[in-house]
Amino acid sequence: MIQTPLIECVPNFSEGRRPEVIEAIAQAIRQVAGVKLLDVDPGKATNRTVMTMAGAPDRVIEAAFQAISMAASLIDMRQHTGEHPRMGATDVCPLIPVSGISMEETAAYAHQLAKRVGAELGIPVYTYEAAAMRPERRNLATIRAGEYEGFAKKMEQADWKPDYGPSVFNEKAGATVIGARDFLIAYNVNLNTRSERKANSVAFDIREKGRIKRKGNPVTGEIIRDEQGEPVREEGMCKGVKAIGWYIAEYGTAQVSMNITDVKQTSLHAAFDACLQSALLRGMRVTGSELVGLVPLQVMLDAGMHYLKKQGLSQGVSDAELIHIAIKSMGLDELGVFNPKKKIIEYLLQEDSTARLTGLTMSGFSEELAADSPAPGGGSAAAYAGALAASLGTMVANLSANKRGWEKRHDYFSAWAVKGQEGRKKLLHMVDEDTLAFNSLMDAFRLPKESESEKTARLEAIEQATLRATYSPLNMMQVAHEQFPLLEAMTTEGNPNSVSDAGVGAICALAAVEGGWLNVMINLGGLKNKEKAEEIKSKANAILGSARIQKERIFQLVTEKL
Repeated sequence: MIQTPLIECVPNFSEGRRPEVIEAIAQAIRQVAGVKLLDVDPGKATNRTVMTMAGAPDRVIEAAFQAISMAASLIDMRQHTGEHPRMGATDVCPLIPVSGISMEETAAYAHQLAKRVGAELGIPVYTYEAAAMRPERRNLATIRAGEYEGFAKKMEQADWKPDYGPSVFNEKAGATVIGARDFLIAYNVNLNTRSERKANSVAFDIREKGRIKRKGNPVTGEIIRDEQGEPVREEGMCKGVKAIGWYIAEYGTAQVSMNITDVKQTSLHAAFDACLQSALLRGMRVTGSELVGLVPLQVMLDAGMHYLKKQGLSQGVSDAELIHIAIKSMGLDELGVFNPKKKIIEYLLQEDSTARLTGLTMSGFSEELAADSPAPGGGSAAAYAGALAASLGTMVANLSANKRGWEKRHDYFSAWAVKGQEGRKKLLHMVDEDTLAFNSLMDAFRLPKESESEKTARLEAIEQATLRATYSPLNMMQVAHEQFPLLEAMTTEGNPNSVSDAGVGAICALAAVEGGWLNVMINLGGLKNKEKAEEIKSKANAILGSARIQKERIFQLVTEKL
């Protein structure tokens, strides 16, 4: 699956009582194109506001900078009081990888932001968590110790020179901590009890820090201590999970309330299953669960895959089906409607985007193709043919995986179905990418060409856009070509009642490859770099030749079976 790099940013500002200041900071974020402000959460007692934004990494760090700049101009830390620990107008600003980007890459963006804040705003900046430049600065609490009132003196120590910005304390704006950390998931699991004590017993079973060991009675018994006199702890079931039990009168039920701080160590579904196991051992039953805030798409897809596998069903289904299975398996809709478009961060970000080709009906897509405009055109149609090829192969794989009497081969066919779904998603992405590539080429041709510098810039833009318009169908050819092994396996080993579907899939895959080849060839002529053009042409010809051979082989196998 092709994923566009997406990060979340959750800056904490030291202002929760003046709505006009909070709105000015929020507006600074909203004015940056490509970023969506997802949430603004002010607190009067803490005199602190937490804002959540997300988007492409470069856009997010631009919005974060503008927000930090606005906060520095409107907030005077010399006048600030509040219950929450703080050290600056923008106290902390973490970046969080959501999809299509690694933690290391996210940390690099954190350093870009920190360097700019220090240089342009004159604010001392410290980096923490995955972006920490020194191991002792990974922990936010360690950096913030002493808070605003003690930070000027703290900075005089050699060990507390900022990572970026001036070494002299900024009395008005204070200091700021910028870093990169994992996505934190706030998650509550519902129990069929009103007892907070019983809910805590489950929480202690599953949280990473576990519980203190006691002699005899696990609640009132004497604490077991080590040689240094420290309490001995019994490790909990879930790494990277903090948990506590509480009773919610509004719901009339007790919950295990969790913060999953490392979803790589403990997935959402693993935390749910751990609560299920502990509750059963303690005479209770899990009735459902509740997600507080947003969740990345992949977390829900992983959960759906997990529960389909437990049911012995093929995992090669659509994202929508995986999400549905996850919701029902974990009872995420017990306390209220669970709307994926409102709870999954990638879907929420798509809400304001313009409609894309893949969001149209089949009739709508054909109407777009028939309109008197050059895009969408043959490239998008060819990519869609490839998506149909992958879909047909996936269909046969799913039918075979779930076929009665074929249980021993379930995992084999399910694995093929998952690969087919990956190919389908990539090819659907390419339906839009072909049109976007064409539009970028047209935009390059429209650039001004009055001065020599403008002419040079325009020619370079045209060359780069032509490369994109050429590589787009070439990449599509490659992915469409990758569907032939799936289609051949389904022809020879899949459900014999669906062999004709595999054959149609092979025809669609070849149509995609041949259509892609035509689009590669028509754009090659515009490339000035003839060496690169020959390289691309060679790759395209090789894929075309192989695809034609494989399609004929599959077609022959299908006709023999018929």
